[in-house]
Amino acid sequence: MDLATFAPSPGVPATTTLEMLETPCLVLDADRMDRNIKRLRNRLNDLGVSLRPHLKTAKSIDVARRFMGAPEGPATVSTLKEAEQFAAAGVRDMIYAVGISPAKLARVVDLLAKGVDLVVILDTVEQAQAVAEASRNAGMPIPAMIEIDCDGHRSGVRPTDRAKLLEIGLVLAAGADLRGVLTHAGDSYKGGGVKAQQLYAEAERLAVVEAAQLLRSGGLPCPVVSVGSTPTAHHAKDLAGVTEVRAGVFVFFDLVMAGIGICQIDDIALSLLATVIGHQREKGWIITDGGWMSLSRDRGTSKQAVDHGYGLVCDIDGNVYGDIIVADANQEHGIIAVRPGSDARLPELAVGDRVRILPNHACATAAQHAAYHVVRGGSHAVEACWPRFGGW
Repeated sequence: MDLATFAPSPGVPATTTLEMLETPCLVLDADRMDRNIKRLRNRLNDLGVSLRPHLKTAKSIDVARRFMGAPEGPATVSTLKEAEQFAAAGVRDMIYAVGISPAKLARVVDLLAKGVDLVVILDTVEQAQAVAEASRNAGMPIPAMIEIDCDGHRSGVRPTDRAKLLEIGLVLAAGADLRGVLTHAGDSYKGGGVKAQQLYAEAERLAVVEAAQLLRSGGLPCPVVSVGSTPTAHHAKDLAGVTEVRAGVFVFFDLVMAGIGICQIDDIALSLLATVIGHQREKGWIITDGGWMSLSRDRGTSKQAVDHGYGLVCDIDGNVYGDIIVADANQEHGIIAVRPGSDARLPELAVGDRVRILPNHACATAAQHAAYHVVRGGSHAVEACWPRFGGW
């Protein structure tokens, strides 16, 4: 697949520029996106494992086509709405990487009946029994994987809990289709530097490899051994025993990822385009139409060494203003100010001028919008408008 090729977008006239867009809106720098994709693919190729990209960040058919390995997948999704949308676009190989609820199995069966290989995940005997029962009722085995807890961060079976692993595995093997094990190193988002990230990555690997060995020693199949987080994907030194890596936010990156050293600020491909709508000069504020409804309420950098407020402010070309942040936000108002403790000066921006704001959390900011407006580098020319979707 040629990641540099862009399909024409009928919704964007050839003469559209950033100055012509209604704000607030999303801007996607395709050059940065392509670079981010290439960086991770090359890294995983060197480690001898495949990438199963997580599409939850993008939630866009156009973006997915540029960072999946092939049109049919493999891919990871976080909602059944994503699975259905991507299946309609031709994706056939997906893992639904959120613990399955029995009430959602009818939608899973419907996708399987349409030829989509949709794998569910679970970590309890009760879920396994529901999957096995739904498989029998549908007359087809539902593929399922056992989620492994590698760090106590969230869900999963501890890799040392042989009894529970085998109990779940036996239920799935008897009534469904046991595909393997997967885990997510959620603690990697705490940062800690390169050595800490390498330790998170190795703990993630060891957890699923140990769980896979336990299942196999009990006579159960375990063809897939899946790990995944953007931080560990960029720091793993050894992936022996792992068959695939899942990661998602790497396609855009964001300030949280920059704050824990996974990327640089100039790797962040996603920004919010906003317009200056006023000043409070005595307070040192510039007011924009980019409030928390367009940026999200995510304050993911607030516990990091550098707090970027609601986002880091750039000029319309994407060049960062030193120490200028969205210091506060109301529903439809963003308040730009100098970072506390800095001796920087506010840029001279008139009412009507435009800025681009780098988000704390790309997934959360993108979720506020219906489309990406695609540019390249410092160009103001909008090459395409790629729809995105939400919902569950």
